[in-house]
Amino acid sequence: MTKRAGLQPLVRWLLRLPVHLYDWNAGWLLGKRFAMLVHTGRRTGLTRKTVLEVVHYDTVTGAVVVMSGLGRSSDWYQNIKAKEASQVVVGRHSFAPTHWDVPDDEADDVLTDYEQRNRFAAPVVRWVLSRLVGWRYDGTNDSRRRLVQELPLVCFSPVDPAITSPS
Repeated sequence: MTKRAGLQPLVRWLLRLPVHLYDWNAGWLLGKRFAMLVHTGRRTGLTRKTVLEVVHYDTVTGAVVVMSGLGRSSDWYQNIKAKEASQVVVGRHSFAPTHWDVPDDEADDVLTDYEQRNRFAAPVVRWVLSRLVGWRYDGTNDSRRRLVQELPLVCFSPVDPAITSPS
């Protein structure tokens, strides 16, 4: 067995750590910066859990906007297109969601706001986004418009905003 093969279970576990935090009722450690999406596999019918970075959190409605970093081919994205997600968990609260793709002009505004709020992390974010899309994302208006066309932003909103319960 090579050293690399021995690291794979550890790396897989580390990448799944955010899901484990939510499973252990410790998702609050991630605050409102991340959300766990509980959805159904479109082929398997199995329950799937995906932790996504929140690019916008609406403090009034509890809605969250996330980006599909792998574009429309992402498994979670395709799964929610086939069947509505069953739950979104943000911090200590969860809700049954409805969702929609954020229109490009609004997505551009949301991403602009995200970049302004995370000014110090912007170089790293731009580097990562560049790797995801395969071209240099520089944060200009033109590249941001192109980015949101390739990597859709999705809004998850409580079906009933009055029913957001502690997890």
